[in-house]
Amino acid sequence: MHLPPWLAHALRAQRGPIPWNAVMRGALSAGPILLVAVLADRTSLGVVAAIAAMLAGINDRPGSRRVSVKRIGVPALAGAVGMFVGTTAGQHIGAVPLTVLLTLVGLVAGGVSAVGPVASGAGTQLLVASAIGAGMPLPEEGGLRAVVYLGGACWLLALRLVLPTPGALVGDFRFDGERAAVAEVYDAVAALLDAAGSENAIARRVALTAALDHAQDALTGPRLRRYASSSAERRLHAQYAAALPLAEAATALAWAEEAVPGRASAGPRRLAVAVRENTHTGPLPAPARSAPALRALDDALLRAADAFDRGRGGDLHKRRLTVRGVLRSVFGAGGREYGLRVALCFGASVAVAQALHHSHWYGEHQHWYWLPATTVFLVKPDLGPLVSRVLCRAAGTVLGALVFAGFALVLPRPEGLIALVAVSGALIPVATRHFAAQTAVVTVLVLALVMVGGEPQASAGRITETLLACAIVLLVGHLPMPGQRGGGVRSRLAAASGAAEAYLTHVLRETERPGPRETARPVLRQTARPVPRGVGSVVRETPTDDDRARRWTLRREAYRALAEARTSIALAAAELPALARHSEGADEIVAVLEGIVDTTTACAVHLDDSGRLAPEQVKRLTELLGELGRLDEGRGRVGVRLPDVPLAG
Repeated sequence: MHLPPWLAHALRAQRGPIPWNAVMRGALSAGPILLVAVLADRTSLGVVAAIAAMLAGINDRPGSRRVSVKRIGVPALAGAVGMFVGTTAGQHIGAVPLTVLLTLVGLVAGGVSAVGPVASGAGTQLLVASAIGAGMPLPEEGGLRAVVYLGGACWLLALRLVLPTPGALVGDFRFDGERAAVAEVYDAVAALLDAAGSENAIARRVALTAALDHAQDALTGPRLRRYASSSAERRLHAQYAAALPLAEAATALAWAEEAVPGRASAGPRRLAVAVRENTHTGPLPAPARSAPALRALDDALLRAADAFDRGRGGDLHKRRLTVRGVLRSVFGAGGREYGLRVALCFGASVAVAQALHHSHWYGEHQHWYWLPATTVFLVKPDLGPLVSRVLCRAAGTVLGALVFAGFALVLPRPEGLIALVAVSGALIPVATRHFAAQTAVVTVLVLALVMVGGEPQASAGRITETLLACAIVLLVGHLPMPGQRGGGVRSRLAAASGAAEAYLTHVLRETERPGPRETARPVLRQTARPVPRGVGSVVRETPTDDDRARRWTLRREAYRALAEARTSIALAAAELPALARHSEGADEIVAVLEGIVDTTTACAVHLDDSGRLAPEQVKRLTELLGELGRLDEGRGRVGVRLPDVPLAG
């Protein structure tokens, strides 16, 4: 018996080893901050700083130190702004203007969240902090609370940057995640070569894409200088760049659907060991050179060996995010739909919380922020499908409130509650693997914080407010919206289609100089038009290093955009049928786009070797573009844009 997708997703949890270094940072974050504040008789400020440290702990995910600066720091800055806005507004304006203001904040935060994961984290903290600032009456002014909030998040970030991680004491302290990420790329290349010609090839290629994305992110975090400043870092950049032609050749071999000799994967595996242990590669076994892709693999191994020895640095082949691209995401279909839904949910929850607060439904509980803060997490689609989030949030809150009620009866105050905050902070890195577990731990931590701050035990009220927030989000989440539904999926599909088109156009572009047998010319302007005879004999010049660098950048963008589209489609498919139907057929379109990008990679390798397209590659591209044309008949649902590219030698 198969569970429905929306229920199966709610029961699914991530797996993996316990991140003990993150557990240690969590134990040293919120608890010690609160202890210092209590000893200094500034408990209210300690509560604000501890909340910031808790939210920073949720963003403290596996990765390099460089990535953590952006992943933790940017949301913390947004949270400080939210704390200032919420506190100032809560102290100086009435209930109705406050509700309108926070609704507008929700509109902005929702639109910005469509840009990417870091922007989504920033939107979350902006809303949560504004709700806490407005709904938690404290004596301090907004500016001071914002500074303290930022300081609490920076404390955890400092722990992330300073404390050693496993393996750092016996290696280079500066690299705690970068080496492992680059080594995993070479392991993924070897795994794809082993899977070539088998049914596991597609899954291995997807795993290679994920490894490349992870390594690229690990190496492209914020830095004081534009380029790598140390020889060790330049060497690591060169090792990453050397993996790209290997990945290209391996993808071409997998596309051919023929098994390759076992020794072909030995070289990448030795390179992985050399990266991981920071040693020389030693002799690399040369693969056979009986096919263009095998010759490309051999050439890539030679270049990798040279790059490992010289270590002069390398391009990371990642485009910078432009202002135009950010605005396109914010004001595109996904950003508009997301922003409107967040604004409605957040504004409605603030209005309901204000009504209950001013009608004295809370009794002696003066803090009304829980309802809108809960709504923020429930309305975030990157945390899972809507019903899954609601079920997990409700279950986690009930469990956390009951657990805290039991501890509140026996723990001494405030020292016992401070210890409970420290333990909860340590559990957050493990609890983030499932939304219900994360909710339970956060509920215990926040209830302990506010009790230390002077509020009575409020477990029953928190459960009621959470269930009310669930009802609000479920209602608003199923309301009809202006325009088409599924804006997030449509925007991801459009980005993936555009990236595939740019990559295909670059590889098969019209050459600058005619080849010896035929003048190179565009031969396919409409995706469903047959390819003229003789295109396989069109000859292309040998590409320059700049051409290859541009090609690898476009290839990385195409595969990254396809992976993001896959993730968005999987989340949309796990919604209730009323919402899931708006993304039907999107997975088929992504599969065809992936086939186009895989085939384009095989074409690029073959063109480098012989200067002309093979007939089977032209045939396969024509079939895929024609299939995409047939699927595009449903573009009113998913909004895909067909590539319009020339096939040239």
